[in-house]
Parts: sequence; C-alpha cells; structure tokens
Amino acid sequence: MMRLSVALIPLILAATPALAQSHAGHGAPSPTTRQTPPATPGCVAPGSAAAATTGTAGISPSPASTCPPGTVPARAGGGHDMSIMGQTQPAPATAGHDMSTMPMGAPPSGQAAPHAGHDMSTMGQAQPAPATAGHDMSTMPMGSAPSGQTDPHAGHDMSTMGQAQPAPTTAGHDMSTMPMGAAPAGQTDPHAGHDMSTMGQAQPAPTTAGHEMSTMPMAPAPAGQTDPHAGHDMAGMAGMAMPPDVPTGADNPGRPPQTPPPAGALEGPPHVADQIFSAGDMAAARRVLVAENGDIRVGAVMIDQLEATSVDGEEGYAWDAQGWYGGDIHRFWWKSEGEGEFGGNLEEAELQALYSRAFTPYFDFQTGLRQTYRPEGDRTDLVVGVQGLAPYWFEVDAAAFLSNKGELTARAEAEYDQRITQKLILQPRAEVNLSAEDIPELGIGSGLSTLQVGARLRYEIHREFAPYVGVEWTRSFGDTRDFAEARGRSAEDTRVVVGIRAWF
Repeated sequence: MMRLSVALIPLILAATPALAQSHAGHGAPSPTTRQTPPATPGCVAPGSAAAATTGTAGISPSPASTCPPGTVPARAGGGHDMSIMGQTQPAPATAGHDMSTMPMGAPPSGQAAPHAGHDMSTMGQAQPAPATAGHDMSTMPMGSAPSGQTDPHAGHDMSTMGQAQPAPTTAGHDMSTMPMGAAPAGQTDPHAGHDMSTMGQAQPAPTTAGHEMSTMPMAPAPAGQTDPHAGHDMAGMAGMAMPPDVPTGADNPGRPPQTPPPAGALEGPPHVADQIFSAGDMAAARRVLVAENGDIRVGAVMIDQLEATSVDGEEGYAWDAQGWYGGDIHRFWWKSEGEGEFGGNLEEAELQALYSRAFTPYFDFQTGLRQTYRPEGDRTDLVVGVQGLAPYWFEVDAAAFLSNKGELTARAEAEYDQRITQKLILQPRAEVNLSAEDIPELGIGSGLSTLQVGARLRYEIHREFAPYVGVEWTRSFGDTRDFAEARGRSAEDTRVVVGIRAWF
C-alpha cells in the first residue's frame, strides 16, 4: 500500500495545473488572490447580469475573436441596462417621466415599451406639482391616459378638491364648494371659470338694467347657452299680476288706482275760447266743425241687378236697385225692384221710400212706405225693417210689410261676396217671402210662400262697373204653389241671367 501511494504522488502533482485551468471562471472560492483580467470591450466577468449564458443570440461582437481568459462575451440587451433593476436610484427624467422605481416587465417581442420615457419616480407620493393653467392635480389619484389619448386632467389644479375655500370669481360664478367631475376627454369643462361658492345661499344678486332675480330659484343655463333671465328683475313676480291700465266702462278693482284730476281742472268755463270770442262767433265755429267732422252729406246709387232672364224659352228682364243720401246717422233710403217679360206685361214692381237711422256701427233701422204694382192689384204698405252687414260680411235686408188692406207679409234677403281674385267675385244670394195669411187676389198663400236661391259670377272691370252671369232657382210652397198652378204657371223654375252691376 505504501508503495502504491508513493507512486501516485508524482501523477497528482502533474495533473494539478490542468484541473485549475478547467475550473477557471466558475467563481469557486480560493484562499489565494486572483489576478483580474484586463477589461476588453464586449467582454464581461463571468456571472454578471450581462454575461451570456446560453447560445449566441444577442451577444455583442468584440474586437478580438475571443475574450481573454477570465471573461466571457456580453449579451446585447437592446440598449437597456438591467443591472440596476430592483435598486432604488435616480434615473434620468425623459419627457418628464421617471420609471426607475417601478417594476417593469419587458415588452412583448415586436412592441415598443409603453412606459418608455416616463418618469415614475414620484408615483404614489404626495408632493406639489407645477400648476399649469391654474390647475394642480398633485393631491388626486391619477391614472395614466390610454395610449394615443391626451390626459384630460393635464394642467388642472386638483390640490384643493374636497376643501371649502373661496375660488376666484369669474363671470360671477364660484365652483369651489361644489363637487366637480372631470370633463370628458376632448371636451371643455362647462363649469370652467364659474363661481359656485354661493350656490344654495340666499343673498342679493347684482341688479342689472333694473331687474333682480335674487328671490327666485335659478337653475344654471345649459352649457353654451345664455341665461334667458339674465338681467331681469323677478323679485315681484309670483305675488302680483298687473292688469293693463286700459280705461273700461266697469270699475275693475284689479286695475291700478287712478289719480283724480286736480281741483283747478274743473274750474272755469268748459271752453276757454268762450272768454275771448262772442257766443255768436263760437256757435258758428262749432257748426262748421261739426259739418266738417262727421255731419257730412253723402249719397250713392247701387244697381245690384240689371239683367236679362231666360226661363222655359221665355225671355224677360229684372232689376234690383237702391240708394241713399244723408250723414252717418240719419239717411233717406230708397229701394226699387221688379221683373217682366220682353214684349209682355210688367209682372211686378215696387218702390220704397224709407227713413234710415244707424243704431249700431253696422246696422240701420228703417221705416217708411212701399208702393207695389201688380196686374192683380196695387198695394201700399207700411215698412219696418233692418239692413246692414252681419258677421262674416253677409249683407242682410229684412222687412215686414203691412198693406192698406191689413195684409201682413215679410221678406228677408242675404248675399255674400266671395272674392276669387281681386276682380273675379262670386255672389251667392237667397230670398225668402212669408205671409201671415192667404191672399188669393195676389196669389200668395200663408206661411212660406216662395224661396229663391241663386249665384252670380261677376268680373269687376272697375269697382264701379262689373258684368256678370248667373243662375237662379225659384220654388213656391203651400197655397202659393196651388195658386200658381191654377193660373197655369209652374211652381218651380230655373232661369239663366246675364247682366251688369254698377254703383256711383
């Protein structure tokens, strides 16, 4: 045994340098001091964070084909130094963002790091931030804006949010004591510059243009719109309804009180001119004044119908005319109408002479006499009636007749001018005749005796002159129909008319 051990000693001593070289770079502790290899670009000490471990991908090329003993090629990290990850040390601020104190994971292959150039060193700490545009967000939790979008809170001062303190009054609005939500991204804060510190408090508002709204509940106007009540005084609204100060014939207690005239206004003569001019001169002046302002005499003649008729092959004629002369209140009125056959006898004609007095702005009361001419016998009648313009522009003429033989009859007419154009006018017309008793001598029965309905279309060449054409239907009723048939006449007929209408 001893001989074998002595024989192996030279072999062990010869193999020691080879074993030392094969374990070089493994970092095994050695009691002896090792010499540091010289620094070579692209080569690092074994075991460092930048040392290549497996493969050759990402290895930085070195100027020498091989690294010196004791060093290994460095792995290329894409320009990122990972040696200080996990350590707290200041990093250079790029674009105002520091990410040195935040855990950072490598971005996926082919994508850019989303936090590149961001300073994250002060995240989670409460420290004042520079106020930009008057807004401070240092004391508010802030989340990073989505990629590609602008931070909606950039430049806003949020340091005093949640605190009750006066804010600068802009346009009269203070919002410091009201909860405020951030405006959506891309939109302007609708409450920017508004003072809402006094909202909910009752205090006098400035009076603008004599209008005050301090005692009325007021809601802020929508964003982008002007308050419609701005500058209006509504302090007296809700308790007082002021009626218009319009004189009326009734004593309306809701109207404002009227101040009585001064005592001096009721003293002296009614007309001061009477103290200067004689009574005779003043009377003459007043007569001229009345004549020139209302007491003017006017007259007119209206030929409403002057026409030729055709019925059952028989040609005839007819007319209806009237006129007046007088003032606005009192007038003399005359009327005439009738019909006959060409080459034959006059069937009927009448003439009225009436006194007319206006009792309303649109109606006149009329009374007078009527003389009627008929082949059967003439009559003289007392006339009482009304004539005027009814609502909706209907011209109405109604009268009752009491003959010299005690026969009572009545007649009502109505017509309406329907303007189709300024010159073309359609005039519907209706006439009703009534009788209180049978009058066999005149061929009139009691009740509704005749009804006449027609329409005439005229063209006003001038206002005073217009030709027309039309149609007219007539029917007899009751005993009047029997009297007409007994004389060989038809109880119903339709005639075509052609004529002119004129006035002057």
